[in-house]
Amino acid sequence: ETWLLLNKFFNEFLPSFEIANKLQLSVDLQQLAKDCEGLIAFSQEGANLLVPKSKLTDNETLLLWLLAGYLGHKLGLIESDAISKEELQAKLGKSGKITSTRLGELVKSDLIGKTADEKFRVTTFGVAQMRKDVLAKIRAKASI
Repeated sequence: ETWLLLNKFFNEFLPSFEIANKLQLSVDLQQLAKDCEGLIAFSQEGANLLVPKSKLTDNETLLLWLLAGYLGHKLGLIESDAISKEELQAKLGKSGKITSTRLGELVKSDLIGKTADEKFRVTTFGVAQMRKDVLAKIRAKASI
């Protein structure tokens, strides 16, 4: 009787778990690191972009910096995955107004989020979208 109940449980609930698992966004760090080879590197000073920002749009540059923060943090190479607006502005090399506008666009599209301490980080959805679309575009622009 116990076996029948256990078997019934797995037959009824396992398909639900499989479906839920397929619908859940998750990040394969090993694959993400491979996808970022030649685009992002880490040194003692932190994350570095290997693609000249002159070849990228402002949004691509911001997303790539935030993805570098995410990947570096997950791999234990940097302390935090959140980056301040001022740091992003310096990395982008644009005015505060342009940086704020671009960050606002990315927040609205759910690619990045704002933390409680007014910093920015890429969302899981943003990582998935970057792997799906953005990294290939960046790689093509950089001829890598």
